[in-house]
Amino acid sequence: MLQIEEQIVTALLAHGRREEPNEACGYLAAKDGVICRHFELTNIDAAPDHYSMDPAEQFAAMRKMREEGLQLVAAYHSHPETPARPSLEDIRLANDPNMIYVIVSLMAGVEPVKAFKIEENDYRDIPLQILKKP
Repeated sequence: MLQIEEQIVTALLAHGRREEPNEACGYLAAKDGVICRHFELTNIDAAPDHYSMDPAEQFAAMRKMREEGLQLVAAYHSHPETPARPSLEDIRLANDPNMIYVIVSLMAGVEPVKAFKIEENDYRDIPLQILKKP
């Protein structure tokens, strides 16, 4: 089970919409097992069907997580026109079997945010619990 604060989900959807028609990407960080911070990174491929994160921004985000006592939990990216499920390219390019991959779909009428583990050319859903602020 992956727990994420509701305002982070809202921020991921907003990031995806700002980057349309290209995919948005970034990192998700947690404190005490709950995703409470996102780091928007530049998709240096500037493409609607794949992404590559800017390496300098990746290092800066990791440094900031350490400074804030956060743990890297997931990488996220958006799918501007398809559902929130790993594409063949997502599966092919997934290089860390320990990473959780969160996909944000901007497509109308589908579940907008889902989480996955990708390993050995396959994927499985990770239950996602969105936590609302009291």
